[in-house]
Amino acid sequence: LLVKMNIYSYLIIITIIFSYLLNLITDLINIKNLQTQVPNEFKEVYSEADYKKSQLYTKSRSNFGILTEFIDLVVFLTFWFLGGFNFIDEYARSFGFDDIISGIIFFGIIIIAKFIIDLPFGIYSTFVIEEKFGFNKTTIQIYVLDILKSSLLSIILGVPILYLVIYFFQYFGSFAWIYVWIAITLFSLIITYIAPTYIMPLFNKFNPLEEGELKDLIFAFAEKVNYPLKKIFIMDGSKRSTKSNAYFTGFGNNKRIVLFDTLIEKHTKEELLTVLAHEIGHNKKKHILKNMIISIAQTGFILFLLGLFINNQGLHQAFYMTHISVYASLIFFSMIFSPIGEIISIAFNILSRKYEFEADEFAVKNTNLYKEFVSALKKLSVTNLSNLTPHPLYVFLNYSHPPVLERINKIYELERINEIK
Repeated sequence: LLVKMNIYSYLIIITIIFSYLLNLITDLINIKNLQTQVPNEFKEVYSEADYKKSQLYTKSRSNFGILTEFIDLVVFLTFWFLGGFNFIDEYARSFGFDDIISGIIFFGIIIIAKFIIDLPFGIYSTFVIEEKFGFNKTTIQIYVLDILKSSLLSIILGVPILYLVIYFFQYFGSFAWIYVWIAITLFSLIITYIAPTYIMPLFNKFNPLEEGELKDLIFAFAEKVNYPLKKIFIMDGSKRSTKSNAYFTGFGNNKRIVLFDTLIEKHTKEELLTVLAHEIGHNKKKHILKNMIISIAQTGFILFLLGLFINNQGLHQAFYMTHISVYASLIFFSMIFSPIGEIISIAFNILSRKYEFEADEFAVKNTNLYKEFVSALKKLSVTNLSNLTPHPLYVFLNYSHPPVLERINKIYELERINEIK
């Protein structure tokens, strides 16, 4: 057992333990905050039995998360202090390739090892917890194919970008982070553009919304708000889960709105219109563009900091590395950066919740279907067994969407204001 430590070792350990304890505490208080009585707003749509089921689902997922985080912590610390990173590095170098190829082998081994460790938990989550609560529709065949497709995509898309990142930092000195930033930005934009057409269909079927009242209603609304809607697709989400959702994807002339088939089955045309109006609202309020700009700026900031830690001797010593390398620096930096990453994540969640309120407001003001949107939100919550009473601290740290009761109360407030006008 290796015990020699330096300032980087202590900093990373303190960060990891603090993050673990914070997540543990918030999970526990979130479970404790569960209410035994159905909130008044949901009494018409939630039976006592189904509400109890939603509470059990939240507890099961939370307890499972607590267990997996503990195991992850123990495995990581054991691997670290037994010199696991250096062992893998020495093995990657034993093939005699240059640093770039050795780095790709190094990353590949770590990713495969992490996948093997996580696989039993993924299987349990899908085929035990989700199955127990009636969500899972994934077959073993679909599950295996998803893994194979995801792995192949990771190799096809991930290896070239990893090669470029290591190459630039290896040979372009202090300005390397700028070249990496440009490369990653272009890569991200291209992937975002082509994903709806070439990547997502590898996992799901996307059929255009059929002609009929719903399509006419949606396109009439799009014309009313001057939104150039061209593509609405129904996704076969039911082949993996009974949960419902809708989302906006792509950009430019390749953007589209996607509805889960499970959503179509359980909502009226007016409710579906409000859900679509919400998604259109994100685009009309330029949330997609703003997020893209912020994300690009964030990437530049992270890469600039990364450039300061490339080939840092003390950081490599903290992980008992015999050789200093660019590729190991990438992994070790992510651990040093994690506290800043947590803060950025919280900031993004705050902004995202603000955007959700704005999209809700756009939807109800432009459809004038206040009650229908509330009904849609309620049905979604019941279908997905959402936690109706999450603890405020848990929301602050983890929620990208406001709790459903906050959204509903805000919609009622907007309706009252509209009636006064």
